[in-house]
Amino acid sequence: MATERTLSIIKPDATKRNLTGKINAKFEDAGLRIVAQKRIHLTKAQAGKFYEVHASRPFYDELCEFMASGPVVVQVLEGEGAIAKNREVMGATNPKDSAAGTIRAEFAESVGENSVHGSDAPETAKDEISYFFAGMELVG
Repeated sequence: MATERTLSIIKPDATKRNLTGKINAKFEDAGLRIVAQKRIHLTKAQAGKFYEVHASRPFYDELCEFMASGPVVVQVLEGEGAIAKNREVMGATNPKDSAAGTIRAEFAESVGENSVHGSDAPETAKDEISYFFAGMELVG
């Protein structure tokens, strides 16, 4: 499996509960390296642009409002098969369907407030990473 990079976002529900370190420990324990990271507070417009692929979905406005409700930690994870590994560590979108020990099983409050976001494919990862990070910020 090839070394990949993927975007990870620790969402407002997790940052407000000071879970950043615990979540990052799960990524690192799974063999992923954090090669870029910053804490930001998205505006609703910025969240809307990032999630515009979901603009026609019924949850879009609620998602954008939530993502702008508090600070998030955006980061780039790197490792062998990083996209799939990140998604495995995160767990299913619905925390009730997440395997024990995953981030969402342990920390998510609901389907909407599920603590983390991760890219779902190589092209998505490339686009999502470039939304938040310039090339010189990736220091792996």
